[in-house]
Amino acid sequence: MAVEVVYRSSRDPERLFMDKAEADRYDKMLELAESLADVLQKAVPSLSEQQVEEIGIYMAKNRDVFAKAFKNPEALNELQNS
Repeated sequence: MAVEVVYRSSRDPERLFMDKAEADRYDKMLELAESLADVLQKAVPSLSEQQVEEIGIYMAKNRDVFAKAFKNPEALNELQNS
C-alpha cells in the first residue's frame, strides 16, 4: 500500500492538489478573486453576486495580462485570442 500526500485548498476544501506550491497559488488566486469581487460589487451595485464572483475569478486567473494592460492596453488582445 502506497502513501500519497495531497494538499487541500484552505479556501476551497473540495479541491485537492499534489503539490503544495500549486495549492498555495490556487488559494492566492481565490483570495485575489474575492477582493476583486468586493471592489466590483461596490463599484457596480447592479451586478449580481454570481456575476461579481465570476468576473473576480476571471480577472484573478488572468492577473498577469491585466497587469500588463495597465501599461499597454493591447495586452488584452491575449485574452481575446484565447
